[in-house]
Amino acid sequence: MVSESVDILNAFALLTNFIIVPAIAYGSQLALGALAVTLIYSILRFSNFGQGDSMSFGAVMVILMLALFQSDWANANFGAILPPYEFLSFVPTALYALPFAIGFTAIYLLVMDKLVYQHYRRIKAKPITVCMASMGLMFVTGGLVRIINGPERMTFDDGARFLFSVRDFKEFTGLTQGIAIKTSQFLTVTMAIILVAFLFYFLQKTKTGKAMRAYSDNEDLALLSGIDPDKVVRVTWLIVAAFTAIAGTLYGLDKGFLPFQYHQLLLPIFASVIVGGIGSPMGAIVGAFVVSFSELLLTYAYKKFLIFLLPGYVPDSLVQLIGVEYKYAISFVILVVVLLIRPTGIFKGKVV
Repeated sequence: MVSESVDILNAFALLTNFIIVPAIAYGSQLALGALAVTLIYSILRFSNFGQGDSMSFGAVMVILMLALFQSDWANANFGAILPPYEFLSFVPTALYALPFAIGFTAIYLLVMDKLVYQHYRRIKAKPITVCMASMGLMFVTGGLVRIINGPERMTFDDGARFLFSVRDFKEFTGLTQGIAIKTSQFLTVTMAIILVAFLFYFLQKTKTGKAMRAYSDNEDLALLSGIDPDKVVRVTWLIVAAFTAIAGTLYGLDKGFLPFQYHQLLLPIFASVIVGGIGSPMGAIVGAFVVSFSELLLTYAYKKFLIFLLPGYVPDSLVQLIGVEYKYAISFVILVVVLLIRPTGIFKGKVV
């Protein structure tokens, strides 16, 4: 009986380490990107196909600022720019560059709005036209990122830090299967909670947030009420820039920086928005976790899990439902199924 309970605990620890913890972190990253898409759709009334590449732009700004901070020129003129505080040693150095990355991302998005989207708002172009424009900017942003940093994969050394390792967990519990939580995963979930709380407070309690909601509900009535549409647009892009740069940086810390991988993120982000209910912030969050858990549950190899649960049974295969290389196909299937069965999504957003 004791050995059986230990096997169950090991099986649970295995799923926690390879599915539950990564899915929560990945879902938090998707949620931030999905909230940015939701804000643009609800307030500016178009689907932003450039969200994934904008996240890569925010991440590459962090990489550039870190390179500047650590350069010989910076050390010679300003000394050590990165704070050496011991009590903050667990914080990835990438986060020190994040405020600058948010600023550059905001400037970039505001300039793109001024050069492109403002024209379409002025002529009251159809949403599909603006969507095509965003698709064009998607390729522009992706190309710019590759010009700045190249197409190769990069890894953040800080992304390999752990709050506690598998070895620590094994020594503490005595189990044969350990659980590890990376610092980046902990910070991802923590920052996602803070940002989501801020967004809901801002939209519900502040004057500017209420103006944004009014503009989203009825543009003509909002204009008659004296709401400044230009201010609403600027604030929307500023919030989107913050969520985008933070999501892109956290994703890079957790999984490494690869521009094409960010480009592929567009599919799970849009699946998250549509599953939850397009235009619904809460729906975007719930949809993100539905997508993240679906991807990991369906692509995980359950061989070792079954060995823990069924002593003496050793499967011939990995017992993997879908190969990891097809994980983005899962998002596509979820998106199609939701559009066919419940086009309004879980929280009854707008029909696509």
